[in-house]
Amino acid sequence: ENLRRLRANRALSQRELAVSAQLSLTTVCRVENGQCKPMPRTVRKLAKALGVTPNELMSEQPRLIG
Repeated sequence: ENLRRLRANRALSQRELAVSAQLSLTTVCRVENGQCKPMPRTVRKLAKALGVTPNELMSEQPRLIG
């Protein structure tokens, strides 16, 4: 969910993020949809492409109620 939010905030498609992070589109889709737990190297690549730290990428964002 955090990956999707960060990607959407930057107006990137999954394909654009995959190219920027030098990852396959399949990998980005699977990570974003929670179908796999990303390897640390993948987290670092995604974080760099999104301009955030790996911790920011993997942190749970509190849900706002109301």
